[in-house]
Amino acid sequence: MSRGCIVSRVATETLLRIGELSRRSGVSPELLRAWERRYGLLQPVRSPGGLRLYSLDDLERVRTMRRHLDAGVAAAEAAALAAGAEPGEGGPAGAPRLYEERLELAAALDAFDEPRAHAALDRLVACVTVDALVDGVVLPYLRDLGERWERGEASIAQEHFASNLLRGRLLGLARGWGRGLGPLAVLACAPGEQHDLPLLMFGLVLRSRGWRVGYLGVDTPLETVADAARALDPALVVISSVDAELLEPLRRGLRTLARRYRLALAGAGTAGIDAARLGAIALTADPVAEAERVTADVAG
Repeated sequence: MSRGCIVSRVATETLLRIGELSRRSGVSPELLRAWERRYGLLQPVRSPGGLRLYSLDDLERVRTMRRHLDAGVAAAEAAALAAGAEPGEGGPAGAPRLYEERLELAAALDAFDEPRAHAALDRLVACVTVDALVDGVVLPYLRDLGERWERGEASIAQEHFASNLLRGRLLGLARGWGRGLGPLAVLACAPGEQHDLPLLMFGLVLRSRGWRVGYLGVDTPLETVADAARALDPALVVISSVDAELLEPLRRGLRTLARRYRLALAGAGTAGIDAARLGAIALTADPVAEAERVTADVAG
């Protein structure tokens, strides 16, 4: 029986609806539909009632594509590899060498060389996934920069230059992240908190998993977060801080917010706060891991 036609009731018992395919593969239904539409990765059949159903072969192709994406392969080539086809002549030759590109980016940022830094980021954005960019390039660089600053090997000027350039590029990638049909997350830095790079990265990896993002930015009063939540009815509210002292006076307000919405506390400041006692969850791992975690929780 050819793909796309109606199948019998017996045959459908071995096939998956898109929700089940999403659960087993860890890829959002929205992204699965996009891969089907853009790359022809999936080959659904239709049930007698007209539902699109997917085979275990489809599931394996999705898992294979995801492994390639996690390794930094561009989406078009990852789809071709997952389908068992050779990449087209015009496609990328393969995953970039993230370590070497990170060194190039670091050298440019340390030298205050804006054009060179943007060129390195242009190459990365064109060739790797958001997960790979965040987890394989930006986070390692920022950790290294922080360690060098603590040892006196990097200046405050270098830290400010690098942070502002990276923040600008991440905000560029975030354009349009409020559109779509996926669950909505409202993200904000705690009052007094000016460091939003980790929160931006978390928002981007959420977006890559089908979420919509409402971003309130740095130094956001808790009342403003509550107002936004009432207006938007999000599936998740995230308050971020690198300093526990900024969260300490917010305990009552955070507890109230957690009674109405699914609340998460993110950033190094959560180490000094018992999030569970406030009715919140603590996001203490890297942005990619925590994005996977909250996506699985919402899907479940």
